[in-house]
Amino acid sequence: MPENRSPAALEAAYWGRPHWYLFTAVSLNYLLDGVVFAIAPLIAAIVAPGLSTLIFTSNLLAETLGAIFFGHLADRRGRKTSLILINAIQALSTGLLFLMYRDPVAVWLLTSMLCFSVGGDFGASYAALAEVVPARYRGRAILLSTNFWNIGSAAIAGAALVFKAIYTDPMLQTQYILLSAVATLALVALIRMMVPESPRWLLHKGRIEEAIKLSAEITGSSEGATKGAAYVTPTAGEAKKMGFLYRFTVLSAVTISQYVTYGMMAYYAPYAYGFAFGVESAPAVIFVANLGASVGAFMLWPLIDRSRRISILLSFLLGTAAAILVLMTHEIAEPQLFYATLFACLVFSEWAWGSISSLQSELFPTGMRATAVGVLTGLTGVSGALVVYTQSLLSARGFLAASILIWAVGLAATVLWVVKGLETARRTVEEIERRLGMV
Repeated sequence: MPENRSPAALEAAYWGRPHWYLFTAVSLNYLLDGVVFAIAPLIAAIVAPGLSTLIFTSNLLAETLGAIFFGHLADRRGRKTSLILINAIQALSTGLLFLMYRDPVAVWLLTSMLCFSVGGDFGASYAALAEVVPARYRGRAILLSTNFWNIGSAAIAGAALVFKAIYTDPMLQTQYILLSAVATLALVALIRMMVPESPRWLLHKGRIEEAIKLSAEITGSSEGATKGAAYVTPTAGEAKKMGFLYRFTVLSAVTISQYVTYGMMAYYAPYAYGFAFGVESAPAVIFVANLGASVGAFMLWPLIDRSRRISILLSFLLGTAAAILVLMTHEIAEPQLFYATLFACLVFSEWAWGSISSLQSELFPTGMRATAVGVLTGLTGVSGALVVYTQSLLSARGFLAASILIWAVGLAATVLWVVKGLETARRTVEEIERRLGMV
């Protein structure tokens, strides 16, 4: 059938220039997301110390709204349209924040506006990568592109440490942090304009000729649109009916667990009462944690496209163990040991993020893929906001102990997925849909 040509051509394609455009655009925007998300934890102690809890909570709730809104928009109007609109909001918010950073209320509102756009990136970006990148590259592409969030946060935190060492005026340090974010935004906006729309989304909307033409452009051959790889149809014995509720519940548990614990350890721990190294250690904590996460993605590279189930099980098992060590070294109050265990814990946190990101993009049909990812991300924002809001009720010891418990909840959900879940690595979007009874 003509409508089958587009997905088959996409799966048969070698990695080419359009894939590089898409991967680069998504990666650079995650770099920007990491930069802008880290702005509030980096500058709150300087410009609005009395509002830090309110700012962090509002940021996370705004991220929830953005994830749901833009996820739905990406399914209705297209992946590319949603991504370009997100960049426009980021440009406006960052520019205004650069001009108004001395006003605590402006910092509160504008960082929340930035986080609204950050939340929107998940659904559109995951869907675009899952629907354009061939199955044999999909896990690695999602893992490495989303890892640029960690690189962005580590880079801006490292810059903040440099500015702190050079300039004694905290407000001047803040100004240079925001200027770095503006420079990053300019590069991202330029690259994103070249992102292709998803042919699979076009097919879902009935725009078959556009989908076939775009698939030919992506694959670099008009023949590719008619001579794509054949599908592998599962037999009745291979088909694995797995209800939407089960998939969504397990993914919710692991997604919330990973994202909330990442935020707790990589951004908010220094603001907890009694943190051993003081709130002034926030730039160092953000830098070390996100550096560990950045390295972690490359360590998972050889495994993620071999088995999603093994990848996610190892990530939560080792991450839970590392979280226990983080608490222990915090109680000892030895900086070198604490930062070493924090680095290791975030390595496994990134393993979890990469595995979860791949599963989120694979376990829902094209017509609702971005919306489902958006809702899952939205749950993390609400959960993270609740944790941050209760931060004032917990000591740093209690805050880090809570992160261990949340890691353990994710580990339990991961075991359920390993026992009953479908292995999605190296399977096409269409094959996964058939195996799960989604079509």
